[in-house]
Amino acid sequence: MEQHIKPFIGACLNVFKEFLGADLKVGRPYFSETSAVNEWDLSAVIGLTGDARGAVVMSMKKNLALRITNILTGTEHASLDDDVVDAIGEVLNIIAGNAKKGLEESFRLVISLPAIVEGGEHAIRWPNSQARIMRIPFDIFDHDSFNLSVALEAVKKP
Repeated sequence: MEQHIKPFIGACLNVFKEFLGADLKVGRPYFSETSAVNEWDLSAVIGLTGDARGAVVMSMKKNLALRITNILTGTEHASLDDDVVDAIGEVLNIIAGNAKKGLEESFRLVISLPAIVEGGEHAIRWPNSQARIMRIPFDIFDHDSFNLSVALEAVKKP
């Protein structure tokens, strides 16, 4: 599992640098329970299918989602409006697409369209209760942070 998160880390570093001009500090990845409740206000979710199945989830507080959207759109946003939902979903879509390229030696993957979950202390329903979820914490803009969570398991061939 650890080797499969490297493309996601690299994609995050590149996307945030290229699109936001932001340097990320990567925290220590750790395994999390499928039933864990998020402390975040917003999560973007993309499903993964093909030779492996799972999901990738980017979770953050409202203020960070607004700041990212403000930078990307060049306009001020005060609430989690449609532009914010679209922007955060698109950031994760680019990250997942770039990570998919990095995983091509191991898996052929198809990524879904992003979905957004919002609300304090929301929970993500993972593909199955046995999923191994690797959470990768990132620090950004000196005092903000977000998590990228990845669950990926190879599909058994008949």
